Amino acid sequence: MTERPPQRTPNRQLAALIAEAGFSNAGLARRVDQLGLEHGLDLRYDKTSVTRWLRGQQPRGTTPALIAEVFTRRLGRRLTAQDLGLDACAPVYAGLEFAATPEEAIDIVSGLWRKDSGSHAELRKIAFTPAGLVVPSRDWLIGRADDRVGRGDPVVGRIPTQGRPAAPKVTAPPEQQGPPPRQRNQTERGPGQRITGGDIAALRSVGELFRALDHAYGGGHARQALVRYLEHEAEPMLRGAYGEQTGRRLFAAAADLTRLAGWTSYDIAAHGLAQRYFVQALRLAQAAGDRMYGSYVLVTMSRQAVYLGHGREAVQLARVAQQGVGSSAPPVIQALLNSVEARGHAVLGEVRACTAALVRAERALEAAQPGEEVPYWARFFDEAQLADEFGHCHRDLQQYRAAAQHAERSLQLRAPGYARSRLFCRVVLASARLGLGELDQACQLGAEAAGQAAEMRSVRAVEYVRDFERRLEPYRDAAPVRGYRDRVAALG
Repeated sequence: MTERPPQRTPNRQLAALIAEAGFSNAGLARRVDQLGLEHGLDLRYDKTSVTRWLRGQQPRGTTPALIAEVFTRRLGRRLTAQDLGLDACAPVYAGLEFAATPEEAIDIVSGLWRKDSGSHAELRKIAFTPAGLVVPSRDWLIGRADDRVGRGDPVVGRIPTQGRPAAPKVTAPPEQQGPPPRQRNQTERGPGQRITGGDIAALRSVGELFRALDHAYGGGHARQALVRYLEHEAEPMLRGAYGEQTGRRLFAAAADLTRLAGWTSYDIAAHGLAQRYFVQALRLAQAAGDRMYGSYVLVTMSRQAVYLGHGREAVQLARVAQQGVGSSAPPVIQALLNSVEARGHAVLGEVRACTAALVRAERALEAAQPGEEVPYWARFFDEAQLADEFGHCHRDLQQYRAAAQHAERSLQLRAPGYARSRLFCRVVLASARLGLGELDQACQLGAEAAGQAAEMRSVRAVEYVRDFERRLEPYRDAAPVRGYRDRVAALG
């Protein structure tokens, strides 16, 4: 007589959450499959699979973590596999988590750096997910700066409060120091290895260097070098020893470099990877206690959403950023936040909302006083940048005369070092000229932009040119368009 298999216990926890989320069995299965694709997994679940889970069958591998993430995104609160009545398993590597503690934030972001530094091709194929924006932006908005970020001996790392500078740290000359402390295989710094102001200044200087390279040559030019720097230099610092004030400054510098790594990933069209960098930069900014910089990270996320055509999410991110800093933000930052909101409205074709946001941005920038202190990361936002934002918005709203006027003004004012931004603006101007029926000028401007794009390592630059070429299709037999094609063909 054969033994009957043991009876499974129905999973009431999962059933209750399915009801709360309003999922059908097929809907849950579809969402798990879609989430799997974000992580390069080809899953084939269906409503029958969910029925089995409800009857007590345990899904295999990392699927419990995927199911938990689906419910986390839907319900807006963090859930684990155990919360769903499923067996615990290793969490799915996502990078979209908004960590609960600074220690967890270090673990998540350093894992991201290491995987990316290792040239994992699949990491750059991860899909962008609008749903992955909700929980991090909400947690940032309602969250507070961490009470404590210091590591190691708090007495040694504390900055004096009596107005006396700390005693300088005496070190041997470089030739007597032996091998450098931050080797690839030495990511754990001992408690005696303290982080200094010089370490943080180095991070800041590296950020300026990579930012300049990105502006001039595109994100693909030195992105991998930046990621390796984060792995080999920033991670050991975050795992070093530091007091509270030094720690805040360290997290702020790491947030800036992480956002830049995301920005360069975005520029090469690694959109899912870029999204993960932005989420982690947002969390590091919270650890730094820098609310203003957090709003800038959200602005960056909003720009990516605009580029990918997710106008509603772009508007929401810009508004969360505005709520997060309130009316106390300097006028330049208010102008930046409102202009980015306008871009989202323009993608959606919302003329009145877009115009209102642009007016707020213009008035805010006019209110800025000469010599007023502005964070280093917001100094790029000037009249040239505002004119650029106006040009993009009017182009998207098919208001071509206004688009051309603002794009021309931006090109007149924009510094040569912002080569990629100038290219984008030139394409906007070309599209506006085309919309006004000025085919010769449009093709001349488009050809100039195509030549510049060929000199850069920027997928966005190439996509701007391709968008212009799609707009040329109705005129493909005209002589100026044939001339444009000949000039572009010669570039190859």
